[in-house]
Amino acid sequence: MARAYSDDLRRKLLEAHAGGKGTLGELAERFGVSLPWAWKVSAAHKRSGAVERAPQSRHGRASRVDRGRVRALLKAKPDLVLRQLCEELERTTGMAVSHTQMWRVVRELGLRLKKSRSTPPSETRKKTANGVKSSSTGFGRSRRNG
Repeated sequence: MARAYSDDLRRKLLEAHAGGKGTLGELAERFGVSLPWAWKVSAAHKRSGAVERAPQSRHGRASRVDRGRVRALLKAKPDLVLRQLCEELERTTGMAVSHTQMWRVVRELGLRLKKSRSTPPSETRKKTANGVKSSSTGFGRSRRNG
């Protein structure tokens, strides 16, 4: 995602326009910004009088999940999977959390999932470079008796 232009650039564009140093189109070209952006900044300045951009608001309500409690649960039982972690959190705090929300919380905490060495290997075999089945599987060998 693109980063917002700095407040300094906004200020310079608005000061140049207020000082009569050119039209918004000329100033947009001089400052290397798009004309619609210059219009938007100018209109916002006329509406609010503010030069700085408005702070971005977070959509939706804030998460109520106690991150400290989740971290403590994972420290005490590092082998918990998301389902078990959700169940344990609900049992201890009474708050039900979806798997998706729990995954977001775990990711925000900087924790990650690790492959378990006890998990059986994948049944899907790796393909060879040219797409031919490997002879080590035994499928390419002759089965004649004799």
